[in-house]
Amino acid sequence: MSDDAVVVQASGREVRITNPNKVFFKTRGETKLDLVRYYQQIEGPILAALGGRPTLMQRFPDGAHGKSFFQKRVPDSAPEWIETTEVSTPNGTTSNALVIADLAHLLWAVNMGCLGFHPWPFLAATPDQTDELRIDLDPGPGVTFEMVQRTALLTKELFDGEGIESYVKTSGSRGLHIYVRLLPNWDGYAVRSAAVAVARELERRHPELITAQWWKEDRGTRVFVDFNQNAPHKTVFGAWCVRPRVGAQVSCPVRWDEVPTVILDELTMAVVPARLEAEGDPWESMNAAPQDITPLIKWYDRDIDNGMMDAPWPPQYPKMANEPPRVSASRAKKPEA
Repeated sequence: MSDDAVVVQASGREVRITNPNKVFFKTRGETKLDLVRYYQQIEGPILAALGGRPTLMQRFPDGAHGKSFFQKRVPDSAPEWIETTEVSTPNGTTSNALVIADLAHLLWAVNMGCLGFHPWPFLAATPDQTDELRIDLDPGPGVTFEMVQRTALLTKELFDGEGIESYVKTSGSRGLHIYVRLLPNWDGYAVRSAAVAVARELERRHPELITAQWWKEDRGTRVFVDFNQNAPHKTVFGAWCVRPRVGAQVSCPVRWDEVPTVILDELTMAVVPARLEAEGDPWESMNAAPQDITPLIKWYDRDIDNGMMDAPWPPQYPKMANEPPRVSASRAKKPEA
């Protein structure tokens, strides 16, 4: 083996890591090999979160400080043991996406400069069963992290009121993500409907703080609950994954009682393994307790029965039934006088 490569053992395989000393994160100088060692240290929790899922790769060949590109398709040059599955875009285009079948698959992607793992909300083995409801709290202009923290706790309160167990993680950037593991009863369209209902109900209860308004001009200085992150084929940055930021911040699961005091930038790859060893995995019980979101689906149906339309879909999706116009009020064509 040449001096510019090392071989690591993972999942009973040998994974070749080229240019192991390439700096990926400039703040402390962590290298590609440091990132590999990080994922080796947290193998159990990250596979509990990502294992078996098709995953969109975001590659940064020169490290977090460099340019990037998204890659849905596994290249033909991949080892024959790499597992893939067919996924579709909203317009029906298919691609053979990487499946995080085990740690070796994840480390193979890291070797290619993958600093962004974006898993789909279903397992490759059961693509018609969406098993994650993902609530993305989006801090727009003027929204403080303290507002996001309050919104997260109010979202937990809403779920608790319906007997639904939820979990929270940092986004690795400026926000928080709330997850609910689901019974195998719904597809992505139904799960999105549940997310729309959650966003609207939170806005009803806390209109001064929270908004479900899709158009930015209608949000004001409020926390947006991004229901469309649950649209079929959408992905969200993976739990325990290191963000492509020079400080190597982690999208880190935390306990609910930590939410009021969590400091996002302090949860880095330099500290998360020791934290995990000392405190355990806050998401440890998630997979063992899938939840029933029937009450949320009923909220959505109630709103439709009361004359509300579906919420707007992202522009790359085909026009949906009962969807309002895909144009903000300020841009809508005015009727002629």
